[in-house]
Amino acid sequence: MTGHAGAAGTEPDRQLTVDGVPVARYVVDPAIDPTHGPRPYLHPVRTLGGTVVTDAFPADHVWHLGASLAVQDVDGTNLWGGRTYVRDTGYTWRDDHGRIAHTRWETSEPHRLAHGLEWRDRAGAVLLTERRDLAARRVDERAWALDVAYTLTAPADRDVTLGSPATNGRPGGAGYGGFFWRAVSATPARVRTATAEGEEAVNGSTAPWLAFSGAGPDGAGYTLVLAGLAEGDRWFVRTSMYPGVCAAFAFEKPRVIAAGASRTGRHRVVVADGVLDRASAAALAEGV
Repeated sequence: MTGHAGAAGTEPDRQLTVDGVPVARYVVDPAIDPTHGPRPYLHPVRTLGGTVVTDAFPADHVWHLGASLAVQDVDGTNLWGGRTYVRDTGYTWRDDHGRIAHTRWETSEPHRLAHGLEWRDRAGAVLLTERRDLAARRVDERAWALDVAYTLTAPADRDVTLGSPATNGRPGGAGYGGFFWRAVSATPARVRTATAEGEEAVNGSTAPWLAFSGAGPDGAGYTLVLAGLAEGDRWFVRTSMYPGVCAAFAFEKPRVIAAGASRTGRHRVVVADGVLDRASAAALAEGV
C-alpha cells in the first residue's frame, strides 16, 4: 500500500488560479493505493477568500478525493474506490479496482487545464478514453466559477455500461457516480434548489441548479452553486452521513455508451464566500 496522502506520481500537480489567486490544486497522477480508485482530482479547492471547500481521504470514506470524475461500475470495473456493491450481497471488497490515467496535455495554463485520459481496468486495458477541460474564472468580488467539460468515448468494437450501487440493487437513492464533489463542513451542510430543500427532497432531483452551503475548516461559511446535469442525470446529495454532491450518471438505470460513440458533459460550479440565501444562489446560477 502506497498510502493516501495524495503524493504525486510521475506527472506533477497543477494549479488553477483566478487573477493570480490560487483557487485549486489539480492532482494529476496520485500515487495512492489502488483500492482508493486512483484518478486525477481537485483538492484543495478554495474560495477567493481562502476557505477550503473540498475534502480528500476523509476517515469515513478514504477514497473520496476532492472533486473528481468517478464511477463505481464501468463494465464491472470499480473506478470509484472502496468496496463494490454486489446485488443480493451488499458492499464487498473485490479485486476490481481500475485507474483513470492522464495520457497527454493539450493545455496547461494558470486558468485552464485540458488533457487526455484513459479509464482502465485492473489489468490496464482501456475501457474509455476521455478528453477533459477545466477552466477557472472570476464571477464577482466574492465568487469564481469552475467549468468542467469532458467527452467519454467507448472503444470502436464494444459498448460500455456505466452503473452505480443503485443500479446494482442498493436501495435508498444511492445512485452515485459521475462528477462528484466531496465537500468539507465544520457545521451541518445545507442543500437546496429553487423549489426544494434538504437531502431527502433534493437527492434524485433534476433541478437546473443546486446550492450547497457549509463551513470550511477555518469556520468560514461558503456556498457552492452547481449546474449542468446532462439528459438523464440526477443530483445525488448527502448532508447527514457526510457532505457531498454528485451529478450522477446512472442514478436509477445503467447508462450505455455505444461502441465508438461518446458521452459529453459540462458542469459549472460557482465557489462563493459566505452562506448565501436562495435568491442570491439563484442569481449566481442564472448569471453564469
